[in-house]
Amino acid sequence: MGIHAAWLPSEAFRALGARRVLVAGAGPIVETVWDEVTRACDRFGGAAYRSGLSAEVPAHLDLVLSTAGRCPGAGSASAASPTEGPAASPTEGFVLGRRAESTTVLADGAAGMLYGLFEIARRGESAFDPGLADERHDPALLLRVLDHWDNVDVHPVMGQVERGYSGGSIFWHQGRPHDDLTRVRSYARLLAACGINAITVNNVNVHLSETRLLTSRLDEVAAIAGIMRAYGVRVHLSVNFAAPVILGDLPTADPLEDTVRQWWAQTTERVFEAIPDFGGYLVKADSEGQPGPFTYGRGHDDGANMLAAALAPHDAVVRWRAFVYDHRQDWRDRSTDRARAAHDHFAPLDGRFHDNVIVQVKHGPMDFQTREPVSPVLSAMPATRLAVELQVTQEYTGQQKHVCYLAPMWSGVLAEVAGQVGALAAVSNVGSDEFWTGHPLAQANLYAAGRLAWDPHRGPVALLDEWIDLTFPSAPGPLRSILHDLMDESWRTYEQYTAPLGVGFMVRPGHHYGPDVDGYEYTPWGTYHFADRDGVGVDRTRTTGTGFAGQYPHDRYESVATCPDELLLFFHHVPYGHVLHSGVTVIQHIYDTHFAGAERVTAMRQRWRRAEGLVDPALYARVADRLDEQVRSAGEWRDQINTYFHRKSGVPDAHGRRIH
Repeated sequence: MGIHAAWLPSEAFRALGARRVLVAGAGPIVETVWDEVTRACDRFGGAAYRSGLSAEVPAHLDLVLSTAGRCPGAGSASAASPTEGPAASPTEGFVLGRRAESTTVLADGAAGMLYGLFEIARRGESAFDPGLADERHDPALLLRVLDHWDNVDVHPVMGQVERGYSGGSIFWHQGRPHDDLTRVRSYARLLAACGINAITVNNVNVHLSETRLLTSRLDEVAAIAGIMRAYGVRVHLSVNFAAPVILGDLPTADPLEDTVRQWWAQTTERVFEAIPDFGGYLVKADSEGQPGPFTYGRGHDDGANMLAAALAPHDAVVRWRAFVYDHRQDWRDRSTDRARAAHDHFAPLDGRFHDNVIVQVKHGPMDFQTREPVSPVLSAMPATRLAVELQVTQEYTGQQKHVCYLAPMWSGVLAEVAGQVGALAAVSNVGSDEFWTGHPLAQANLYAAGRLAWDPHRGPVALLDEWIDLTFPSAPGPLRSILHDLMDESWRTYEQYTAPLGVGFMVRPGHHYGPDVDGYEYTPWGTYHFADRDGVGVDRTRTTGTGFAGQYPHDRYESVATCPDELLLFFHHVPYGHVLHSGVTVIQHIYDTHFAGAERVTAMRQRWRRAEGLVDPALYARVADRLDEQVRSAGEWRDQINTYFHRKSGVPDAHGRRIH
């Protein structure tokens, strides 16, 4: 079948391609718009015109795509100036509306024209409604970046893509760049169409080969950047903090040493000579064995500011990850709490970072769990630029073997951090798989991450409808209903049959797939549930626990009386007989949700069978195969969790269902 078109099949451009379209503007991204328009018009019988280049432009046009001040053939554009609206990128915003008898996209710059084009594709025929009112479109977050955890060489444990579940890397194969980067261009189109404007091409755990991407292998990054540039996507690079030492140039990486600062300044200058629109560096430092400024008695602010100084002349940023904790914790020590670590390390540094430093914070205080509270760091650093980090790749949410639409989770996170972050970073779920994301329905997560970064107020169901409309043009009613049935509540369904009430983890160590209730319980990783014969959960209160609850600017989590049920075991160790706000005991909730979740997955598989004949046979078969695995896995989760807690508590299921 070739490579699946995802949310940009040719049919998505039918409405646009059947009309008379004028493109007015200049520059490489405008050339991209022109190419998209001409291909659509050639396919669907429309006509494409170029301002200043086409010999004759008809008096009546159906669509005009123009940068500010260049809107010929569509009447006055004064009704909605492109400079109105919220503070935003100087080139990414646009006004969509009607002028005379034409639909118009009046863009602030070339990137805005491109985003306007994809908005037209999203709307289809409704974009040409004569009653279309003027609408101002601006991205809520200026940096919307997708971070790849791709390795250049195949890692002996993590493979070509760390935490990747969609085949190999689309950039590298067994130590070398792909000879044919055609697929990278297709990927750039998909990213631009959902609002992503930057990517990091390599893993945050930077090994030797990836370290050389900064210097001797920079041409490989430049080749990718040259393709991405056409779609307004800037390339970033994960760098190793100890690169001056690893590459053999210096005996130290001390960020306060002049020789080190000069090394980074000169190296960065060479990067921009090769990639003039380079976006910046991403750094994982002093975390899980990665080198950092702690080696030299320096702070995170010292390390980040050194790199920021090298990048500042080039209008680029350093993103410094706040994922820093003790991964050699003594499991016997209940006073040490991994959840506290990011706040303990970074909140005291507020206001000490340079203006082009972005502290990148995981959305929760642990590690992309199915349910976590929003990280308190995101409300604790008002004088620092922050990015919220999401994980699109489903490391802890089914690894693209399970249907798990994550937009409802992310939407809640973004509502809580509104006004506190200026960037969104998301760990990519893309690989060399023919469906891009392993599970075809996981494409919706990638699409939603980009769209939420552009507009965090867009509802998860509305985003899913957008994705369905584009991916399955003219989808019959039954298919739309089936997809919503499978996906709308799939995150909560996954939560039902996995770790209960926010306690997290309970996965197999290492690969993180499938249940293992005590898998991490006696390890140094700080991911504990403390279940015993009397109760379960982690006491993180100020009064009797680790004090993590006190890192929030409110007391919501301090008391079981005000703590939400879904986070109870994250913040409190409670008896199995504790009655939830829902009116059932903790132990009965565990039994009920795990039986219900597994039953729901079985119903989802049955529902998908009605989609046969409504979608491409290869796509149908892939989803059916993944649902078979999800049914098996959900049953295993149900049985292991219920059996474990039945044996711990000695409390029988109130409904007499079978527990092993």
